[in-house]
Amino acid sequence: MKIVSIVGARPEFIQAAPVSLALRREHHEVLVHTGQHYDDAMSRVFFEDLDLPAPDYNLGVGSGPHGRQTGEMLARLEAVLAQERPDLVIVRGDTNSTLAGALAAAKLHLPLVHIEAGERSFNKFMPEEINRLVADRLADLHFCITRRAVQHLAREGITKGVFFVGDVMLDAVRLYGPQARCRAPALLARLGVEPGRYLLATVHRAGNTDHPGRLAGIMAGLNAIPEPIVFPIHPRTRQALARYGLTAGPHIRLIDPLGYLDMLALESHARMVLTDSGGVQREAYFLGLPCLTLREETELMETVEVGWNLLVGTDPRRIVEGWRRFRPAGPRPPLFGDGHAAERIAAILKASPPRFGQHYRRPERILLPAHALEHLQTR
Repeated sequence: MKIVSIVGARPEFIQAAPVSLALRREHHEVLVHTGQHYDDAMSRVFFEDLDLPAPDYNLGVGSGPHGRQTGEMLARLEAVLAQERPDLVIVRGDTNSTLAGALAAAKLHLPLVHIEAGERSFNKFMPEEINRLVADRLADLHFCITRRAVQHLAREGITKGVFFVGDVMLDAVRLYGPQARCRAPALLARLGVEPGRYLLATVHRAGNTDHPGRLAGIMAGLNAIPEPIVFPIHPRTRQALARYGLTAGPHIRLIDPLGYLDMLALESHARMVLTDSGGVQREAYFLGLPCLTLREETELMETVEVGWNLLVGTDPRRIVEGWRRFRPAGPRPPLFGDGHAAERIAAILKASPPRFGQHYRRPERILLPAHALEHLQTR
């Protein structure tokens, strides 16, 4: 088959690496980079670290408001897909690249595969939640990273073409963990921290960076923690700190964004992580790292329920209290599979290639009771 894989942001590069490796054994993959993350620190270094093939297309969309960015992606992706006419299109995760890819494929009647389907935060104020909902409604095949995601889809009436395969990000940790561990000693020495004696923080979601009060609360919490903190800072976050006049204490090491291997090395040796990133939450769980999530909700409630993730929001008191008291000690069940998700995805696509609209059918019966229909008619 000819498969167009769409990527655009850091987590998608990580997810694409093991999947591309599995697909290219038997299929022709065309890799399309939307350019959503475009600078070297957020894009090129990931292709180098993960040995990802160079993109066949780089659309160069760049940053911008959600509507404009998604619209530019949609127009440029439509042209690529019309030219390539693939047998199927793969999108992953919950970015604007995911949304644009799903819309472009559907408009051209191309079979759509969504990797990491069924994740839900149940917060529609998050742009990522809107992207997930639309991509899942349009997809012909849904590959889920947890069994909870399968349940979410079922509650929304999506039960066909749904597979629990595990998390390809766990595949990536399994594949690239040894290389990351080799980098760790030199990296920690350069940053002046010791294994197990520092925290790792990341903040990038617009829900935090675009709200002065929330970002101020996070920084107040980090500043009040008397322990070394390494903080690889997203460009959006750095700009927001300057815009709001927020500063980091002397114990916080603000550094430029890291590539995948360096980030994995830092995670592997940190004592705890504080983050608003879904990907970092998952990596923390894979590595047995206590995680404080700087949000009021997460699409990964399973990690909270088993005791390895704690929601602390952006209140500095809750952040400090979580840092002081949170010490997971229980088991870490294999919520995200066994690290071979990409192989399962490739096997399913080979055995049952999707067809456009194959599971989209008129309902056999009206689900509303008669009195509800009468009420609607009288209104």
